[in-house]
Amino acid sequence: MKYRLIFRIAYSLLLARWKQTLVAAIGVTFSITMFITLLSFMSGLNDLLDGLILNRTPHVRMYKEIQVSKKQPIDYIQKATQGHNFIKSVKPKKDRIDIYNSEQIIQSLKKDTRVLGVAPKITAQVFFNVGSIDLTGSINGIDTEEENRLFKFSDYVTSGNFMDLKNVPNSIILGKGLATNMMVNIGDVVQVTTSKGEQFSLKVVGYFQSGLQDLDKVQSYASIKTTQKLLNQSENYITDIQVKLKDILWAPPTAKEYQEIYQIDAIDIQKANSQFETGSSVRSLISYAVGITLLIVAGFGIYNILNMLIYEKMDSIAILKAVGFSGQDVNLVFITIALSIGIFGGSLGLLGGFGLSSLIDQIPFNTESLPTIKTYPINYNPKFYMIGGVFSIITTYLAGYFPAKKASTIDPVIIIRGK
Repeated sequence: MKYRLIFRIAYSLLLARWKQTLVAAIGVTFSITMFITLLSFMSGLNDLLDGLILNRTPHVRMYKEIQVSKKQPIDYIQKATQGHNFIKSVKPKKDRIDIYNSEQIIQSLKKDTRVLGVAPKITAQVFFNVGSIDLTGSINGIDTEEENRLFKFSDYVTSGNFMDLKNVPNSIILGKGLATNMMVNIGDVVQVTTSKGEQFSLKVVGYFQSGLQDLDKVQSYASIKTTQKLLNQSENYITDIQVKLKDILWAPPTAKEYQEIYQIDAIDIQKANSQFETGSSVRSLISYAVGITLLIVAGFGIYNILNMLIYEKMDSIAILKAVGFSGQDVNLVFITIALSIGIFGGSLGLLGGFGLSSLIDQIPFNTESLPTIKTYPINYNPKFYMIGGVFSIITTYLAGYFPAKKASTIDPVIIIRGK
């Protein structure tokens, strides 16, 4: 009964200053709306930018790096007691660049419970012959089905069918920029020269567009068998093993473990793409900072409105205390007013944020560099709505707490004497 009366008193005070109450609620609504919209848009943008690289990058890449010999000939010479030996212009040792025993390594990796999938790859540096001009490029030999399953390869093939790499012998998918420079169409045959001077003819079956123009001007894709034939290598020839884990956070320790076990170089996705993760973290931090600032500003608005309400309702506070209401009861009245504004304004803000995000999601976003993106990116993560709702309640509670505490300490005798 007591709490019902307190709520009715709070309701009456809210209606008595309904214009100020509406202004405070609109402030909270606007803050939550912009908080949700900003985070949803920035998070969607981060996902888009990271997806251009991170989604197409293996969590662990195993390869063989060309290095100089750890022990040089001079190391075999017994050190003289006097003088010094100097060595310079050290050249890398002659060694195979493919991964030895790659088939057994792949089978072993597939048995690891942490591994989602394994995709072998061959990287070949070639020259594309365009009349009397040679264009530098690279051909990535891939397992078409695994590449699509693990790295969404088909999403970046803008023309043609990616499965033609497997079904059509001696076929190639060119980067869009490279195809434009060579002025070739799907169905044409291109001449390729390897680093050893051997020429090979490949049929163009599609265009690939990653969204990175510099990459699309040099990169192309073929099947593993076609690339092995191009390089005149055996069926066991593999230069890279791409590992996709069930959890990306496992990548750093897993890469170190694989390097020790298989005695080949391994790099994790965090180390290979640290600059992209840094950019995403900074953008997210800015989004949260701006959104929280909006909520704090709205909280100050509620604080000022409640302060003014207390000064205008001194008589009401004195009467409440005179008839038996305690300071705690008065405190609860003004806390209820603040939370009512926060809950009402916050609820409208969550709906407004979702609506504005949905509106942005429908705006066309057409660019040649990102052909697979049709509208502006939005991330509808429920976490943003939870943070916005909780923070609106906390902000409005704190904004109402200090004026409510002040109201609860007012001496009704002083107020009545003053009158």
